[in-house]
Amino acid sequence: MINNSYLLGLAGGVLIGLAGTIYLLGNGRILGASGIIGGLIDGSGRSEWRDRLLFIAGLVAAPWLAITWLGLTPTTHITTNPVVIVSAGLLVGVGSRLANGCTSGHGVCGISRLSLRGIAATAFYLLAGGVSVLVFKHILGVI
Repeated sequence: MINNSYLLGLAGGVLIGLAGTIYLLGNGRILGASGIIGGLIDGSGRSEWRDRLLFIAGLVAAPWLAITWLGLTPTTHITTNPVVIVSAGLLVGVGSRLANGCTSGHGVCGISRLSLRGIAATAFYLLAGGVSVLVFKHILGVI
């Protein structure tokens, strides 16, 4: 029997791909979460602020609905240290702004369009993630 976590990951990947397709067909733009959120923060997306806020509301509501209605309980074994969690979130945010996109924009939508920039960015994301795990888990022991 297949481990449930693989099936949930597959379902999540399919949903992200479907959301990217719907967003591209409906808006004519690439679905990139960091660009959508960043446009609200820096003011560049002022003309579409309602769409952006609805997108963010969906990002918050979807996990809540999955937990409440489907009874799915997320578990993680990485860390309970709030400093590490907040630092990781901030570093991901800064990194996605420096890379002009995040994994949903470059990884999902970029690779599916055979964008060299998306493929290169995704390769570097994966490399940075692997190095981070090596350093923070195996060398420093923080996570």
